[in-house]
Amino acid sequence: MSELVLASASAVRASVLKNAGIPFHIEPASIDEEAIKTNLMGQGRQPREIADALAEAKALDVSRANPDALVLGADQILVFENGCISKSSSLADARTVLLRLRGNLHRLISALVLAQNGEPVWRHLETATLWMREFSDAFLDTYLADEGQSLLGGVGCYRLEGRGSQLFTRIEGDYFAILGLSLLPLLSALRERGVVPK
Repeated sequence: MSELVLASASAVRASVLKNAGIPFHIEPASIDEEAIKTNLMGQGRQPREIADALAEAKALDVSRANPDALVLGADQILVFENGCISKSSSLADARTVLLRLRGNLHRLISALVLAQNGEPVWRHLETATLWMREFSDAFLDTYLADEGQSLLGGVGCYRLEGRGSQLFTRIEGDYFAILGLSLLPLLSALRERGVVPK
């Protein structure tokens, strides 16, 4: 069986892979995501292209150091009002983001890229649409206090697998894609490459 390397420090992505019984180890990519994202946005690139480029950059960075391994790079872009929202650096920033998203819809674009020998060998893009409800300020304060720093790990400042599910009235799209790892297409690709049994 081939070896899979996850080029991400995301605990959620690691949990999805582990729960699916996929053998892997973690080696986070060391790239400047914000610099790449800013450069691509300056070129007028679309959010889907940016998500794909970031996932590829992560996969290639780790693949060059592990040429024989199959390396998985992943990224997620949140699109709101024709702009992109990045991860928050503090709970105050998270509060501002959630207030902007409150009562509105936004889209999450999830990108996956598998690389081997320093070259991309497979990629997948998926978009989910999420409608956030008109929650009260009191709910928001409690939510932020209870969830704490864990909210800073995702672009939308919510964890759908936890209390973040209470923020929404409607969701269209794949659950795993919202978590940041489109599992079913990935499993098909991994079966083809001998990482998991057929």
